[in-house]
Amino acid sequence: MASRSKSRKRALDILFESEAQSLPTGGTLADRVGDKEYPVNEYAITLIEGVVAHRERLDEIISANANEWTLDRMPAVDRNLLRIGAYEILFADDVPDAVAVSEAVTLAGQLSTDESPSFVNGLLSRIVELKPTLIG
Repeated sequence: MASRSKSRKRALDILFESEAQSLPTGGTLADRVGDKEYPVNEYAITLIEGVVAHRERLDEIISANANEWTLDRMPAVDRNLLRIGAYEILFADDVPDAVAVSEAVTLAGQLSTDESPSFVNGLLSRIVELKPTLIG
């Protein structure tokens, strides 16, 4: 697994863990930095901090484009993958949109429900289409 792919997986783990423990988004990051068994590299930290900084806007965009799905109704893995993917699409200039979508879809296929890859792909692809109207 490539370095950035591992970083995305680690960021997802931390965002999921924080949510499962009813902590603020990314709330377990400080506990995980320095973990020698499962290290958190700089890109994972960037992703988590980016999701935290833009969470309200990311959730607003995801909710507005998730036809008949509320954030609370989505599996936690999907919800956090969508946040990471939307963050990369909208705020990470060094990540091609297609890569952000592909990486999120791959993780959804590995870690979530059978329907999740197509759901994540469709929603993030819609965000890519709307990107010019969403940033500015």
